[in-house]
Amino acid sequence: MRSIILILFSLFISSCLKLDSNLYNNDNTIKEYQLDNYTGVQDFVLDASYNVPSNLITLFSLQSQADGESNSTTIKALYIGDATKINTDTVILYCHGNKWHMDFYWQRAKLLAHTNGKNHYGVLMMDYRGFGLSEGKPTENGMYADVDACMKWLKGKGLTNDRLIIYGFSLGSSSATELTGNPRSLTPAKLILEAPFGSAAIMVQDASQLNMPADYFTDLKIDNAEEIKKVDQPFLWIHGNNDNFLNYKTHGQVVYNNYSGIYKEKYLVDGADHGEVPAKMGFTNYLKVLGSFIRKN
Repeated sequence: MRSIILILFSLFISSCLKLDSNLYNNDNTIKEYQLDNYTGVQDFVLDASYNVPSNLITLFSLQSQADGESNSTTIKALYIGDATKINTDTVILYCHGNKWHMDFYWQRAKLLAHTNGKNHYGVLMMDYRGFGLSEGKPTENGMYADVDACMKWLKGKGLTNDRLIIYGFSLGSSSATELTGNPRSLTPAKLILEAPFGSAAIMVQDASQLNMPADYFTDLKIDNAEEIKKVDQPFLWIHGNNDNFLNYKTHGQVVYNNYSGIYKEKYLVDGADHGEVPAKMGFTNYLKVLGSFIRKN
């Protein structure tokens, strides 16, 4: 019986999005990052007006070590902006989703770099361990350590809590929420979640339609619906109302309802599926929403 249930669950999940058994859909076969020259499938491609000068793109390596690990793992990160001005700039730390590597999310990072004007804010993105050119294998604790390694780097460059905005998309919502509610190297000033998980348990229940414990299917302990209760910082939730992977009612809405901090704001994007929010909103409107939220006192 269990094998039949697992087969049915696997078939259902694969029809929604290509996932492995632990939700990671990483690709570590690439030899280099292509960025603007990447020709693979992407959620959207920006026109030339969103191009970033090469002197404002820095690709570098970081050392990440999760609790209980005896050795560090080398991960790759990318900074858009003038790294010499991190001590005065506002920085958006972007935690990407479960798909492939940073090339897939490059257009999103470029778009964020235009929040409140072209290259007004810095943007830092990383590939979690096992994704792209980052070493190791994906783990939940490793993912949190990888994001914190980016915070350590930013702190070393002079970034302070009040100028750190953390943005989590899909799988990245777990790191963004975890490290806002349970700060490590830096405490984000504001939290933005796009198409977030409610929890691994809700994901399993939605997908399987079976009243069975989540650990029957996955070892992930992601629980944004609980972790958001620890967040007091201003919170922006954005979600497509046609999201066929993480239904906004059972995932994002639960997270939003459980938040009881000082300020929250939401945007449900009509007709948008899981990766379609920026394009369906319209890039100008999307950036207007983000900029207004970040500037709000």
